[in-house]
Amino acid sequence: MDLLNLVGGRWIEGSGAEFADTNPARPDEIVARGRLAAPAEAEAAIAAAAAAAPGWAATPHHARAAVLTEAARIIEASAEEWGRELSREEGKTLAEGVAEVRGAARILRYYASEADRDSGEIYPSPRAGENILVVRKPIGVAGVITPFNFPIAIPAWKIAPALTYGNTVVWKPSSLVPLLALRLAQALTDAGLPAGVLNMVYGEGDTGAAIVGHQGVDAVSFTGSTAVGRAVIARCGELAKPVQTEMGGKNASIVLADADLDHAAAQVVAGAYNSTGQKCTATSRLIVQDAVADDLLARVAERAVALRVGDPLAEGVQMGPLISDTARDRVAAGVKEAIGDGARPLAGAEPYTDAERAAGWFSPPTLLDLPGTGLGFWRRELFGPVVGAVRASDPAEAFGLANLSDHGLSAAIFTSDLGAALKAVDNLDVGVLHINSESAGTFPWVPFGGVKGSGHGPKEQGRAARDFYTHTVTVYLGQPG
Repeated sequence: MDLLNLVGGRWIEGSGAEFADTNPARPDEIVARGRLAAPAEAEAAIAAAAAAAPGWAATPHHARAAVLTEAARIIEASAEEWGRELSREEGKTLAEGVAEVRGAARILRYYASEADRDSGEIYPSPRAGENILVVRKPIGVAGVITPFNFPIAIPAWKIAPALTYGNTVVWKPSSLVPLLALRLAQALTDAGLPAGVLNMVYGEGDTGAAIVGHQGVDAVSFTGSTAVGRAVIARCGELAKPVQTEMGGKNASIVLADADLDHAAAQVVAGAYNSTGQKCTATSRLIVQDAVADDLLARVAERAVALRVGDPLAEGVQMGPLISDTARDRVAAGVKEAIGDGARPLAGAEPYTDAERAAGWFSPPTLLDLPGTGLGFWRRELFGPVVGAVRASDPAEAFGLANLSDHGLSAAIFTSDLGAALKAVDNLDVGVLHINSESAGTFPWVPFGGVKGSGHGPKEQGRAARDFYTHTVTVYLGQPG
């Protein structure tokens, strides 16, 4: 499969370095090949987006929505095929890959429906014969930079609102998962998106930096690491440019003594090990009330050990590989360090030695019983299938331990006590809170994003996205004379 860049409505081969899209389950298997965009091609993409911006902004919202609806139809019809491709290039199980593709279609449909909602507000004026209107206008050219872990869903939840609100887009997807990026761009162009409205360039960090710092890009939406995200924020601050970042998490699940332990264990395992833990909302810290800690940890460990790990396209496999050898080695080093600091492994921890999994980028589902929260593990995001557990004497201590983090994206609490659940809402410093469900998961019609080191700027998804992809004009509409 040849990977092409999309610039000004034309599919072009990049003139930069060659790159290969490999299967993390079998790294010697090439999924697709292409060339990165050179700086001149990224410049041309920005120029094309700027040229297309006035016409797209002037296009009636329902006509823009029709493109998103048709693209959603194309994506849905291709879900099985593209889900298999997603599993091959990213490592999710086939079921997860297909579900993600279908989720992208749902996101596009949601933002198509924005054409049927209010587009402004009207206020009374103290002056006779005058009304005050608040109308929304697109910001212009949006720079979009997306990560590897959700190759079609995260791009969809950035690009769909940008397009529905009348903006044009310059998009740099992760070069680790370029094929699903190509598929999304194809769906939108095949649906009738005009030339230049969406431009996609493959590149590394320097390409992303060029997009962020370009005067022709009016706003930037970024998902990735905290370190890179803060650099993006700083650069946009220098340029007085709107910026929206989602930068990961170190998410805690809290299990109180009155919880349904079977349900809690199942949800913790899903939150920690689905998608091989490569979710910004994945559970990586577990806080259990003393009275049930041994019982709950035994149940989680039993479920973790029972997970079938292997080729994500194989029937019955429940967890695939990490995205790369670098990711695998980083996770293994983090587990080894935690054990050296006194953590006790209850499941996993040892690298695979069988030929099939040792040849790929596989990491075992791991549960560590931590001696306390002073370990580097408690604060550092590993982005893999590893959970560290500590004990708490009561709910108040549990909430305090959960807040011992530089991140504040997601959390979960398991309890039968409504009062404890409401106290969690008041006391946990996060942007997303799940009560009696896993820490991962979000829907396109509600806001998504974190606090502290997990997010900056307006939230993503839902109508919150409108606050980022539009600006308001307050119009004092009076009568002549």
